[in-house]
Amino acid sequence: MSPAVARPRTAPTRAVTPPGGSPAVPEASVLGTWNSAVTSYYLLLGATLLLLVIGLVMVLSSSSVESLAAGDSPYAVFFNQARYALIGLPVLLVMSRLSLKVVRALAWPALGGAVAFQLLVFTPMGCGEGGNLNWVCLPGFTAQPSEVVKLALAIWLGAVLSRKLPLLHEWKHSLVPVLPVAGIAIGVVVLGQDLGTAMVMVLLVAGAMFVAGVPLRIFGFAGLIAAGGVALLTVFSSNRVNRIMSWLSDQCDVQNECYQSLHAGYGLATGGWTGVGLGQSAEKWSYLPAAHNDFIYAILGEELGLVGTLLVLGLFALLAFAMVRLMRRHPDPFVKITTAAIFAWIIGQAIVNIAVVIGLAPVIGVPLPLVSAGGSALIMTMAALGLLLSFARTEPGAAEALAARASVVRRSLAVIGRARG
Repeated sequence: MSPAVARPRTAPTRAVTPPGGSPAVPEASVLGTWNSAVTSYYLLLGATLLLLVIGLVMVLSSSSVESLAAGDSPYAVFFNQARYALIGLPVLLVMSRLSLKVVRALAWPALGGAVAFQLLVFTPMGCGEGGNLNWVCLPGFTAQPSEVVKLALAIWLGAVLSRKLPLLHEWKHSLVPVLPVAGIAIGVVVLGQDLGTAMVMVLLVAGAMFVAGVPLRIFGFAGLIAAGGVALLTVFSSNRVNRIMSWLSDQCDVQNECYQSLHAGYGLATGGWTGVGLGQSAEKWSYLPAAHNDFIYAILGEELGLVGTLLVLGLFALLAFAMVRLMRRHPDPFVKITTAAIFAWIIGQAIVNIAVVIGLAPVIGVPLPLVSAGGSALIMTMAALGLLLSFARTEPGAAEALAARASVVRRSLAVIGRARG
């Protein structure tokens, strides 16, 4: 007689039969729903849309005064951001429907096209602000190519590293072509003086290499090269050195280097637990520079208080959880590595932005993903999250679960239609 096998204890379910004689569908417990094959999909979708809505509301609130001061409508920046969001939604939808085969095939062409796009900033079409030459400006059209480079680089890293998985224990396969190609992609961004974006791209490469299983000794060597490059670029820029020294000093000039950080702290402190009320910020009255962009988190804290800041942190935590869950559950190495790169990009950039606003890091010009004003950043972040939704749809059992839920919805609508008729 064979030994008895202990059966796993499962949460009880109750059969639910919709009206009209449709087949019974098991009603899962809360824990069962959390462990569903489509949990990653719905967490990604829900957190993305909520952050997008919060961002639109805060852009409207934080930009209205400055827009009026510039002689524009108080809704000028908001309407621009809403337009970018409306462009981003179909982009997200299209990306969420791409097959893995198509995404892999786009890896090299996408990266080549993105780098060529970035090189346009060094032509007469390039334009800049605050010392950065990182935009392409044409009549009626402005774009930041470095945001396109981020997504293209993430896909390219996933395609290359997943194909070389059995060889990554050798240093030459771990570093070539990843280091030189990624170095070129990051280098063309650095040439435009946008070190903040370049640092986020370094995080993106590190996330992909780590999840791909690059040996720690090789990973550490690549990290030293990246850290050395950032240090050199910082040392040879008086502006960057001043930012770091001001951050480290306890006697910073509050009328110059520390002005922005000081007023960000004022905003967060004024907000307290529940905030002064939506639209009631004092710092947005031309006291806090970049209030609707890099420092929007300070305005959010002032108007919505600790509750609002924790809500945004919680939504980014949900995004992070969904990405980690996707990496753990999906069997395809390409998906794991590309997701890791996007995780390092979006979550890493959010951490850097928030750290700057609360004073845990020197001022670095990176926006808060999905929340800060900025068209290129918003559209490409939504494209990246759409790609993750595509990956989540191919998790084991996800496609069947999504199809079954869609079928239940269609049957329910048909039943309602017959009842009304």
